[in-house]
Amino acid sequence: MIKIVIERRIMPGLEEEYEQAAREAMRASVSARGFIAGESLCERHHPERRLLITQWRDLSAWKDWLHSSERERVMQRVKPLLADEEHIRVYEHR
Repeated sequence: MIKIVIERRIMPGLEEEYEQAAREAMRASVSARGFIAGESLCERHHPERRLLITQWRDLSAWKDWLHSSERERVMQRVKPLLADEEHIRVYEHR
């Protein structure tokens, strides 16, 4: 099992629009093969900073989702709302 941590910074004033797009993206990922769980967090006192933590069966399942046409579709709504590129990190139990 792995966890994926995605850091995003939203352009000021677009937080509400981002919330809608991010909910759609999370709903799409739930049906992806190997998806286990996910949560979205907002940094306290910094509404433009978001952290997504998702849990996947294995790295292969995550990579399939990462490169899927479905993720590309939902990210077309998310990406224009970001101030910069998202940062993705992969974590595993040792």
